[in-house]
Amino acid sequence: MSDIVTNAKARRDYHILETFEAGLVLRGTEVKALRAGKGQIGDAFARVDNEEVFLHNAHIEEYSHGNLQNHRPKAPRKLLLHKSEIRKLFELSSIKGNALVPLSLYWKNGKVKVALAVGRGKAQFDKREDLKRRESELELKRATMHRLRDSRPGRRAAD
Repeated sequence: MSDIVTNAKARRDYHILETFEAGLVLRGTEVKALRAGKGQIGDAFARVDNEEVFLHNAHIEEYSHGNLQNHRPKAPRKLLLHKSEIRKLFELSSIKGNALVPLSLYWKNGKVKVALAVGRGKAQFDKREDLKRRESELELKRATMHRLRDSRPGRRAAD
């Protein structure tokens, strides 16, 4: 499985509660554009409408060698899920504060799949807390690597 596009904003702005894998209904020119790496899902979201799930605001550029039948870049795209998964997504997304957010588009057995997550929006202080935690983990990792490097056999201490 190789990622086509990832949504960096998703994990920064949302607490991820649960993830689902969904297929994506695409036209031929959309698949070709994705193979060329011409997609963005930074502002994308999913919505349950009439027992179907659609991906909105996912931008897939028009295929450069397409003809008059080329796709619209921001068209809503249907997601393929089982009915039980759709019901569960509807229940979870109807709770106030929850949103359906795509985490990534990726290839699986020659098909484009979407990692779809149910997320609860983070407050500003949560985002700052995550940043501080990540920085402290990085500092700890650097310190241990430095200590390990200095303690190797045959290594002299610095004057």
